[in-house]
Amino acid sequence: MTQTTPPAKPDLGTFGVFGHHQHWQQLPQQALRDIEALGYGALWAGGSPAAELEWVDPILAATETLQLATGIVNIWTADAGPVAESFHRIEKAYPGRFLLGIGVGHPEAHQEYRKPYDALTDYLGKLDEYGVPKDRRVLAALGPRVLRLAARRTAGAHPYLTTPEHTAQARELIGPDAFLAPEHKVVLTTDAEQARAVGRKAIEIYLNLANYTNNWKRLGFTDDDIAKPGSDALVDSVVAHGTVDAIAARLKEHLAAGADHVPVQVLTGSDTLVSALAELAGPLGLR
Repeated sequence: MTQTTPPAKPDLGTFGVFGHHQHWQQLPQQALRDIEALGYGALWAGGSPAAELEWVDPILAATETLQLATGIVNIWTADAGPVAESFHRIEKAYPGRFLLGIGVGHPEAHQEYRKPYDALTDYLGKLDEYGVPKDRRVLAALGPRVLRLAARRTAGAHPYLTTPEHTAQARELIGPDAFLAPEHKVVLTTDAEQARAVGRKAIEIYLNLANYTNNWKRLGFTDDDIAKPGSDALVDSVVAHGTVDAIAARLKEHLAAGADHVPVQVLTGSDTLVSALAELAGPLGLR
């Protein structure tokens, strides 16, 4: 029997940086180059950007090796055809430096949200037709069914607002060959109350969204934990704080649990982002 070798996973390094796509558009080019020089392998762009993705090209042009991943393009607001055109444009200009992350968002945000699993499979089928390679796309996934779909139809999964425990469960579900990139938020302070205040503000909207609350319940959190404004235990689980060494240790728990790459979302202003990332780079083993 002929054995086939699984396709290579995307290689984005061990850590990347997560932020809103508008934030990356507004960040000075020197800051982008500084992030690259610190050793972070990729920028992850959230906020459901439009299908044209015209802002990706200048970011990649300003850097040499830094990759960019969408986290995520929303299938309800960005048709597969234009998204595929954008992918091919970017891939031609910057080969291997763009990873297309797609997802369904959440039902509360889109009136047209119907049968998300079926919609995802249809969208992935269209990306197949338009020639977007399986190994250059990932799927936002939290629950078991979509995690398995991510492993079958894409390079792997990009879970958001999860814990290392979820990462271990996800790795078990998707197997060893699929790419796994869980996002994790951090606040660089040793003041727990300050960190929790910042963290609660960041996760407040998600306490109303069923896909996140259901996932937290699967992880063992209670209704009391996820009731606004969120328990200390919940906030601490998804927003790391403390010394830079303690934060780095928390982020590395995802790697130990089976993650290939961890997009780090630093909850700070644009003017202090690079300095915060510089503080973390050493403990994360990036330099």
